[in-house]
Amino acid sequence: MSHKRILMLIGDFVEDYEAMVPYQMLLMVGHHVDTCCPDKSAGESVKTAIHDFEGDQTYSEKVGHNFAITIDFDEAINGDYDALVIPGGRAPEYLRLDIRVLDLVRRYNENGKPIAAICHGPQILAAAGILEGRNVSCYPAVAPEVTLSGGTYIETAATFDNAHIDGNLITAPAWPAHPAWIAGLLEVLEQHDASE
Repeated sequence: MSHKRILMLIGDFVEDYEAMVPYQMLLMVGHHVDTCCPDKSAGESVKTAIHDFEGDQTYSEKVGHNFAITIDFDEAINGDYDALVIPGGRAPEYLRLDIRVLDLVRRYNENGKPIAAICHGPQILAAAGILEGRNVSCYPAVAPEVTLSGGTYIETAATFDNAHIDGNLITAPAWPAHPAWIAGLLEVLEQHDASE
């Protein structure tokens, strides 16, 4: 597979592992990855949040790291990328309110480009209105949004280590699924490459 240009959409309190680890994994296999955030410029950063499963009824949250923005948002959304990656955390709940973000997601979907969303990332897919008739994995708390937007929620394994592919959508429930999720994205990228 040739090296691809991938855009990662992030925002303040994006889940730390779900941004940093995929970013590094995709760089490791030779792809170019740009990170962008509405109203932020290259050289700025977002704060991440570390979510963990520590025996409570929901995940715990701790302040993570500063994660660098590599490209101005306006340049990124008008750029030519082969795939879009949407990490989870708390960022998707406010990013989905930005019409520019929703238009970006719709454009990638209409062009059949791979969109990889994990954990709370599918909140943005639901808000963009692209889940009608689609099968989607996500963090279980996001399942009502998937079903209310016409999608089918794919039940996750107790270990949260699985991912699901439906056409150009690659979705997963949480960061333990990174190996399956990124493998799925690479598989769909290769299929998309072969079809062009």
